[in-house]
Amino acid sequence: MPSLPAPQLHLARTRQGKDVDVHRPEGPDAGLPVVLLWHGTSPDDRGVLAPLAREVAARGVVVAVPDWRADAPDAGRAALLGSLAWCRANAAAYGGDPDRIVLAGWSAGASAALGVALRPDVADGWRPAAVVGLASRYDLPARTTGTPPLTDLTDSMEPVDPIDPIDSAAGRPVAPVPVLLVHGTEDTLMGPEHSRAALAALTARGWPARLDEPAADHAG
Repeated sequence: MPSLPAPQLHLARTRQGKDVDVHRPEGPDAGLPVVLLWHGTSPDDRGVLAPLAREVAARGVVVAVPDWRADAPDAGRAALLGSLAWCRANAAAYGGDPDRIVLAGWSAGASAALGVALRPDVADGWRPAAVVGLASRYDLPARTTGTPPLTDLTDSMEPVDPIDPIDSAAGRPVAPVPVLLVHGTEDTLMGPEHSRAALAALTARGWPARLDEPAADHAG
């Protein structure tokens, strides 16, 4: 099989001062799908995802990998949501289609991505084209929302009280988007049972979701 051409690497920066690696494939100058890929809780650790980003980009996808810090006072929320705003505003400059942005993440970055899909209120009502979650657990507060995705998924199915409506997304049904979960069977840090629980909850509520379980540890 012939090797795929190496993608171009561009360095950008968000309004929050966080660096973003943009991996752009060879090919068309417009209309490419986009992946915004969030790393885990290690501070400003975008480099750990560079091999994955290059591999995805070589297949014709613009991949943006921003830094963020879980130890920030807001647990990283401003940096994560700021990188999303940056991606939406700048995807076209790198040949991407801003209407085809997939939110993806590894470890804590994965729950942050699913959190946005379940809580569009944190992103001005924006929805991703799809979500990809790698080796995470979804019963802990997401860094983007402050609430566990599994809780948001359950709450979104409850009716809104017309006398006392709430301001959050809870109680307001959210249109499903496709979700791909990937979790290694040899992950001893966050076992695959967490992704299995998320899959069960998503499919029970009508979300098109799938779980792949490769023979891999937490780092993939």
